[in-house]
Amino acid sequence: MFRFETAGESHGACLVATLTGLPAGVPVSVAAVNRELWRRQQGYGRGGRMKIETDTAEIVSGVRHSQTTGAPIAVIVRNRDWQNWTEALPVEAAPDSAEKQKPLKRPRPGHADLAGAVKYNYHDARYILERASARETTARVALGALAKQYLRQFGIEVLSHVIQVGVARLERHAEWDELAALAQKDEVLLGCVDPEAEARMKAVVDEAYRTGDTVGGVFEVRAHGVPVGLGSHITWDSRLDGKLAQAILSIQAVKGVMIGEAELAAEEFGSKVQDTIHYDRGERRFTRGANQAGGLEGGITNGQDIVVRGYLKPISTLRRPLESVDLDTREPALAAYERSDVCVVPAAGVIGEAMVALVLAGAMVEKFGGDSLTEARRNFDGYIQQIREF
Repeated sequence: MFRFETAGESHGACLVATLTGLPAGVPVSVAAVNRELWRRQQGYGRGGRMKIETDTAEIVSGVRHSQTTGAPIAVIVRNRDWQNWTEALPVEAAPDSAEKQKPLKRPRPGHADLAGAVKYNYHDARYILERASARETTARVALGALAKQYLRQFGIEVLSHVIQVGVARLERHAEWDELAALAQKDEVLLGCVDPEAEARMKAVVDEAYRTGDTVGGVFEVRAHGVPVGLGSHITWDSRLDGKLAQAILSIQAVKGVMIGEAELAAEEFGSKVQDTIHYDRGERRFTRGANQAGGLEGGITNGQDIVVRGYLKPISTLRRPLESVDLDTREPALAAYERSDVCVVPAAGVIGEAMVALVLAGAMVEKFGGDSLTEARRNFDGYIQQIREF
């Protein structure tokens, strides 16, 4: 069974991630994992926390001599900021620990602060925000990097780009080569493939900086080289589009998901929406007239690129706080301010890549199995031959 979990708090000692189900023999590059962690920290509009943290992964089990062993993989990413929080968030209570806590009594609109405090009966939202924070996604990106390295053994790549920040939008289709070039950059502005569109996006972020506000946007994740036949139509929870939607929606601040051209499809007639089917006799394979379905039909991959978009709301921590209520007095108060970002859309795209990679890796393990990569490749190659002979 393929599964993963993360643990850790925003200002705790470290983030912990475990991944179970990768077969033995998958090549692992720690440098590649750290590259993904670096990418997550980039982008115009990031806050002061990114100046403190330089995320690096420590793989403590499941990988030996640069290959997976088949055992559960455990990864640690240490928080440098922990040194500033050791007295505020100790594991064991000390006699004077209450005086050193940094409680959050004025919940932020749009954050998990109030709902979580009520749910868990806390009169201090600190315990909620520490886990609800998007800092947790660092652990997901580390595991997503491992999933990417597994997928790469089968010719599958996962990348992202930003298509909108606030009202500024990329008005054209991005080519796969542009996404690949974007991922190799050592300087990241807003993760858009078009410099002119990116300049308009930067102006929106500048306005948010000027007014003490925050801004959201839209990122797109694409998976290239995915074979036909992952996922299933037979039960509601085996549909791969549903799994991908849940994965993207689980990212903090994401409020919507679109697969393919769903928005356009909702307002067009069917004759304009469906991807026509053709057959290339020379290459002996089925082809499509377009990819408006985003690579998925009936919950099953159809061999085209998977295209998933995440719609990210502006983050909840504003330097110009909104109206709230004090949890102790119940009196009106301005929401608390925690050191935070103004725009995180490029980072959300990298997190989206990780989540899509993890979902696809799970689907590949489910379909092709194998205790070792050699066995999985043999099963995969046999299936590809079956497709060619169909």
